[in-house]
Amino acid sequence: MASYIGRRKFLVTLGGGAAWPLAARAQQTKVPVIGFLERKSARDSGQMLAAFHRGLNEAAFIEGQNVAIECRWAENHPDRLPMLVADLVQRKVAVIAAPDTASALAAKAATTSTPIVFNTSADPVALGLVASFNRPGGNVTGITSLNTEVVSKRLELLHEVVPKASTIGLLVNQADQQLAHVNIAGIQAASRSLGLQILVINASSNDEIDEAFAALARQGIGALVVT
Repeated sequence: MASYIGRRKFLVTLGGGAAWPLAARAQQTKVPVIGFLERKSARDSGQMLAAFHRGLNEAAFIEGQNVAIECRWAENHPDRLPMLVADLVQRKVAVIAAPDTASALAAKAATTSTPIVFNTSADPVALGLVASFNRPGGNVTGITSLNTEVVSKRLELLHEVVPKASTIGLLVNQADQQLAHVNIAGIQAASRSLGLQILVINASSNDEIDEAFAALARQGIGALVVT
């Protein structure tokens, strides 16, 4: 009986020892998941997504090996962003990448715990994304090119290059309403001081951009500001 019990203990111990490495290996194979939230479609975001993958690869993160990526596309319908980001939060992604202003604002409104990394050409402090440049605070950080800060200067330079143009086309993406509003207001203010008229043309996809250029050609607009 003693030898039988000892044998049972040995087998249980052996079984437990064999199971532990399997559990450890299963835990080790779990990789972090990055949520990629974009207001545009997958087709219109090909270059952005490719650059995103290159950046990850340069940091030694390879999709399918040591990181997974969950992409969510709003298909140029910003009203879908809250639902999409809620799904990413529910899936407990490690971080949310928001490569445009609308996505960043939707992500910030959805969570105060999941880290968010944004890209915007507007002022993130004015938008309410971060508290300040040197101390963003909260769970949100990112980069900005501050294109909106120089939009009026771009109009001035364009006027110097094409001084005879009295009407200037302004190509904006209304899918990113916050950014579009800032750009339109800035360039309209600059146009008044220069005595220029601004024709606002909306385009949110590659096809719409082609249509916008065709419309400009039909109306004889020889100068264009792209935001």
